[in-house]
Amino acid sequence: MNDVLIIDDEPGIRTALRSILEDERYRVLAVEDAIVGLAQLEQKSYDLVFLDIWLPRLGGMEALERIRKGWPDLEVVVISGHANVDMAVRAVKLGAFDFLEKPLSLDKVLTVTRNALAMRKLRAENADLKQVGADEELIGESEAMRNVMALIDQAAASDARILITGENGTGKELVARAVHRKSGRAGRPFVEVNCAAIPDTLIESELFGHEKGAFTDASSTRRGRFETATGGTLFLDEIGDMTLQAQSKVLRAIQEQKIERIGGEKTIEVDVRIVAATNKDLRAECAAGRFREDLFFRLNVIPISLPALRERTEDIPLLMGRFLASFGATATRLDEGAIALLKAHAWPGNVRELKNLAERISVMCDQSVADAAAIGPLLQGAETSVRSPSRSLPRPAEGAEYFSLAFNEARDLFEKNYLVHKLEENGYNVSRTAEAIGLYPSNLHAKIRKLGLRTDR
Repeated sequence: MNDVLIIDDEPGIRTALRSILEDERYRVLAVEDAIVGLAQLEQKSYDLVFLDIWLPRLGGMEALERIRKGWPDLEVVVISGHANVDMAVRAVKLGAFDFLEKPLSLDKVLTVTRNALAMRKLRAENADLKQVGADEELIGESEAMRNVMALIDQAAASDARILITGENGTGKELVARAVHRKSGRAGRPFVEVNCAAIPDTLIESELFGHEKGAFTDASSTRRGRFETATGGTLFLDEIGDMTLQAQSKVLRAIQEQKIERIGGEKTIEVDVRIVAATNKDLRAECAAGRFREDLFFRLNVIPISLPALRERTEDIPLLMGRFLASFGATATRLDEGAIALLKAHAWPGNVRELKNLAERISVMCDQSVADAAAIGPLLQGAETSVRSPSRSLPRPAEGAEYFSLAFNEARDLFEKNYLVHKLEENGYNVSRTAEAIGLYPSNLHAKIRKLGLRTDR
């Protein structure tokens, strides 16, 4: 449901407009002057404003300029009983969506309202699509990725909070954006906060905003990310790096859907869907006292775990094909030897590392079909991160059975023997084993199930 603010000093106009719009199931607030209207915009997010030109205390044109500066994505329809062409042209140049003359026509009001809201939604969708185009969409046909995509489809329809976990470079932001695009909030803002990139001293101001004079550098009032995301989705990336003090305030905001700016005394209502992501094991962080357990349970309503690229190597040809095409590479595909080489790589940087490799190939390789000889030298860290048979697999004298198998079969057998050894070494404690070998416990559990291993020895 959309929120509409009416700013007009005539009680009859306010009543008539409100009645028309509420009959169409819009949420409407009507106020008598621009000072009060601007104060309302500070308190709550609106989708459309009807603004009269002739107002006491603060004129409509000046109010329009302030709205365009403070809320650039908000659509404004200017109305006046003393209209002329110059005034209408000026209003549109200042950023008004349309100009209506009094007395107002019922049909015209409804048409302009629908068009303005449709334009707002279209702009939001276009901005999101541009971002998706820049970052690539979520790609994969492996069972692991099909499960992730099915979870996205199921979760998107609700407003339930989502916690995305996975190593760096696996595509956690792409999952968050996919959830937003498929949700009922798709036409509203998608706001991202990288909690690891913002200094501890600024994170609260970034999230909740601040009032002018709240601290030394606060030269003006600033809306926080919770406010700008109202009606849409707030993506808290790398939330495991957030300070305990900020965690406490985020927990309160989630529980109450209300915030207070730093230095402010007013309570501001917000309506945001929270999607969080981390590359850390938050259960372990809770146990270590670095993350609030109550916040973890609030966030972890729908958990989505992204697999590492080394756990879905069957997706590598598809991913590489998309990336090469996006870079306009001469090489349009890889031969079997090149694919086998990539599947044997450890991929510590995951999909991000693969995309970087595709860009190097587009610059350095002039073959239409890239082979292992062309790819090998471009694979950064190949000498240390490729699972070389001479190091990672037993040599023929020690285990010739590996070399009589197909690559995938040999890899599965090696993983099974390796995990059995590591589980025995760690007393069949899955969490301890996961920490020892550098896997998330959830990923290790998945491998144990896949390989049919037992942990109850």
